[in-house]
Amino acid sequence: MNEKGFEVKTFGLPLWLACVIAIIAIAGAATGALSTDLAGCFVLMLSIGFICNEIGERIPFWNSYIGGGLVLTFLVSAFLFTYNIIPEKYADAMGTVMDDVDFLSFFIIFLITGSILSLDRKLLLRSFAGYIPAIFGGLIGASILGVVAGLPFGINPVDVIIKYMLPIMGGGNGAGAVPLSQIYETITGDAAANYYSFAITILTIANIFAILSAALLDQLGKKKTTWTGDGTTLIRGGGNFSSEGTTAKASMKDLGGAFFLAIGFYALGRLFSSVILPEILGTPIHQFAYMIIFVAVAAGLGIIPDNVRAGAKKLQSFFSNNLILIIMVGVGVDTNIIELANAITPGNVIIALAVVVGAIIGSALVGYVVGFYPIDSAITAGLCMANRGGSGDLAVLGACKRMPLMAYAQLSSRLGGGIVLIIASIVFGAFLK
Repeated sequence: MNEKGFEVKTFGLPLWLACVIAIIAIAGAATGALSTDLAGCFVLMLSIGFICNEIGERIPFWNSYIGGGLVLTFLVSAFLFTYNIIPEKYADAMGTVMDDVDFLSFFIIFLITGSILSLDRKLLLRSFAGYIPAIFGGLIGASILGVVAGLPFGINPVDVIIKYMLPIMGGGNGAGAVPLSQIYETITGDAAANYYSFAITILTIANIFAILSAALLDQLGKKKTTWTGDGTTLIRGGGNFSSEGTTAKASMKDLGGAFFLAIGFYALGRLFSSVILPEILGTPIHQFAYMIIFVAVAAGLGIIPDNVRAGAKKLQSFFSNNLILIIMVGVGVDTNIIELANAITPGNVIIALAVVVGAIIGSALVGYVVGFYPIDSAITAGLCMANRGGSGDLAVLGACKRMPLMAYAQLSSRLGGGIVLIIASIVFGAFLK
């Protein structure tokens, strides 16, 4: 019971019962009895996440300004797996769930579909029209502050752009650092690994700053209420994302229809990104970028029944409220605490922080000009450009409690990342040949 006499619950369960389940899962992993299939991985990941989340949400200052339980889950998970405290077979199995099975993409599919289909159609058109300028604002701000921060360390502006700004703002690892390193190798003839090893390190540092900044911006929004909306919309005075279809009720069949619809849109995105139109102007287009476009078109045309749209919103809420801890543990599996610590030099930290702050300021200012709430624009068009792609988007939006903005976060990671690859091709060709 808490001080008000209400029983403390997690996932709707009494806290004591959730603790019993966690103890069973951890004991199973310690003895090797727990399976390494999807069910075994999920119960262990949720158990680790549940414990860290409950603790993180109760630590003063940390729970308000550092990101609370989600950030603690990420850091503790990274520590556990770096030092092999969790048996290796479970670490490998979780890596398989996140990478080979790609649960991260599965998770994002439902967040994208639910967030767009619950959007008022007029707001949809207005907000997407102003979003690309907000992304460019973030890129310009990140470049300016990054260059200024690099001067005291003797790093010339071109090196700051190439080694710091582009990797940080490139849309994450798979959509950013990896293709950037491939472009680097193609243009310079030097091994891609020589660029990638530094790029991923700087990106990891910036990703942590992005998560922490999201938590701070959430607190700023509570003090400056006119600078932010209700966590579901970008447009000032534009109403609520879910202003349409609020009376529609979703049955179990509607949830099934929403599920089928979401994975169908994903299949359509894959078809275009792999076969029909994989590149535009020489730049690869990610399946999520296509998916966002097609879901937005369907929402704008009004061809999706209201009851299915309500079902998509329910699925989005289920994933973002209950399964986010699996994602945070999975991200921790891929993070090496030792490598991260070794890269934390004063110059790298200050420049990475300056790039992130520049992204915040630039996207907030331009976002305000185009009619967005500056805080929400800074989070989506700024911080979701400066993190580690899909997993970073989830961590950032989780830290500031704005999961309904996932569609915009993915626009940053995917379309914004594509813009960065075009810029990189030009910059690398001009200065590295």
